[in-house]
Amino acid sequence: MSAPAAHLFQSQPNAARRSERATFWVFRAATYLVLACGLGVFGTIFFKGAGTVFKAEAPFINTTFFTEAPESLYIFEFEGKKHEMGDREFRAFKEKYPAAAKVKSESYVYSAGGIFPCIVGTVLLVIGSMTIALVLGVCAAIYLNEYARDGMFIRFVRLAILNLAGVPSIVFGLFGFGMFVISFGWHVSLLAGWFTLAFMVLPVVITASEESLKAVPKGFREGSLALGATKWQTIRLNVVPYALPGILTSSILGIARVAGETAPIMFTAAYVVRDKLPWDVDKAGDFFLQGVMALPYHIYVVSSKIPQNEYTERVQYGTAFVFLLVVALIAASSIILRNKLRSRYKW
Repeated sequence: MSAPAAHLFQSQPNAARRSERATFWVFRAATYLVLACGLGVFGTIFFKGAGTVFKAEAPFINTTFFTEAPESLYIFEFEGKKHEMGDREFRAFKEKYPAAAKVKSESYVYSAGGIFPCIVGTVLLVIGSMTIALVLGVCAAIYLNEYARDGMFIRFVRLAILNLAGVPSIVFGLFGFGMFVISFGWHVSLLAGWFTLAFMVLPVVITASEESLKAVPKGFREGSLALGATKWQTIRLNVVPYALPGILTSSILGIARVAGETAPIMFTAAYVVRDKLPWDVDKAGDFFLQGVMALPYHIYVVSSKIPQNEYTERVQYGTAFVFLLVVALIAASSIILRNKLRSRYKW
């Protein structure tokens, strides 16, 4: 029986099509490789970090890790039993059992307690810096898109904004240290960290906000102006609300970068250890002029500045696990708000 005849319009195999198919599989394999590497990294963090965050017995969550400050870990044997205790628990144990004061113990810094001050500091840094970045970024985008006339100076400003987006974070850290910490006299504080991180993420916010404003149809502006509204009323009531979903998309990108930066906060806002929480101040104004602990800086210190062992490894992966959860929760909140606004302001 003879083979069926090829259809007239059926593609014929040739060198160009074989090359195109091979290129397709190269790109596909590269994509899968990137995904596999990402899954490997995140899988390792979640697998090892879960051992620190979760427990086998009720309440199944290591509440100490979420509610206490970092402490030194003491390991010793007393009356034939091996004990692992944090600094405060160890001191209370020695007061209860005076004989334990003479027991030889091994200590491991930052290997006990929890990371509650680090969580609080990270959340405050993200919220404060993104608030400043969104306010300044949206105002700048409104001016560039709605008011400024296209010319050499405006094109230069846009080029400068794009170039700033590629500046390394360590440069922003040194800039913040020189301006806010030294020149302005804010010292290592939340305020200095907020403005440094805000300026670092500002180019992304401005660019994304301007593109969102451009996407709003001109008819919205023309119809509002034709009905007698002023230019500012038109922008405020007929342009910005419809651009908000895109603006919030830029905030999601900014959150991921702000939360994960170590160099800028290392120079401007973060302490290795701070006993007091940010709200433990005598004056309300002191809240803004004090440093905080932060999750990325804590991971950096525990991973590179102290001797490594099995006890510090638990803290490293546990902190990284919680850090990813905190960033995911903040980003998810922005996504939910964006989706609600998108459904509300459908064109």
